[in-house]
Amino acid sequence: MRIRRTLLLPLIAATTATAGAILTAPSASAAQVIEVSTAAQLKSALTSASSGDTIHLADGTYSGNFKTMLDGTSASRITLTGSSKAVLKAGGGYGLHLDGASYWTVRGITVTGGQKGIMIDSAQGVVVDTVTVHGLDMEGVHFRNSSTDGVIKNSKIYDTGNDGRGMGEGVYVGTAGGTSDKSDRIEITGNTIGPDVGGENVDIKEGTTGARITGNTFDGSGLTGANYDDSWVDVKGNDVLVENNKGTATTNDGYETHTQQSGWDCGAVFRGNTSNLTGATGDKQLAINVTNYGTSCKTTVYASNTVTGGKGLTNITVTP
Repeated sequence: MRIRRTLLLPLIAATTATAGAILTAPSASAAQVIEVSTAAQLKSALTSASSGDTIHLADGTYSGNFKTMLDGTSASRITLTGSSKAVLKAGGGYGLHLDGASYWTVRGITVTGGQKGIMIDSAQGVVVDTVTVHGLDMEGVHFRNSSTDGVIKNSKIYDTGNDGRGMGEGVYVGTAGGTSDKSDRIEITGNTIGPDVGGENVDIKEGTTGARITGNTFDGSGLTGANYDDSWVDVKGNDVLVENNKGTATTNDGYETHTQQSGWDCGAVFRGNTSNLTGATGDKQLAINVTNYGTSCKTTVYASNTVTGGKGLTNITVTP
């Protein structure tokens, strides 16, 4: 089945010569809109798109696992876009896998079913914008294998971790158990994460640096307690900013820091976060529980953070 391609650049370019105007055809690399409406067409587009192209999904259900290994460029991104009614539905594995595929924008679509929603491996500059991710056995969106400078924004993530193993994080950055995964400078902003997320809403792993978690709304009503998931956000990386987020419904704390590897979980900053701990039953019940305050790694909690319910704001000295 043919995929309809529409040129984004002008179809005719004019150049002036002594004999008059000479018409030239567009270059082969002219950016295109690739219109797709079936799973087969989508798989084809994901293996044939070029820098600057836009893959536009018609509303409908696209069953299967979808993967690309193609790169865009910082100046000429590849875009996969559609409305929330354009649904990638996996029966297992990853719904959408950007495997070494840098400079992609994924916008508007829904990803559901399968093990994991959107997996980003070894890729730079991936932007995930205004997507809906739900109905998964494990995590929703994962930046992994030294994926850097990525963004997840304005999106909805809920109903994850359905296999019951406590591995249903909403957004997961890095890899547990070592420090070789340098998924640095990941921005998580303006998202609604929860309810029914069967792990932390956001988990920042050791080995990663410079994550920014800002302006999100967290709902921890799906926390299971498995693998110590008893807070909205767990910070184990370095130089992480957690700012202007709102959270409700937790089993214990709002935000936690942990040192899993020596020299990590340093430099976290918490500012302007609003925590509602009403109904929490854990042993600490703090808005911001800093577990490394006795080490050389500095964590800063500003007085602009607020808390309702629970047992207090934090367990370290608050900075005005």
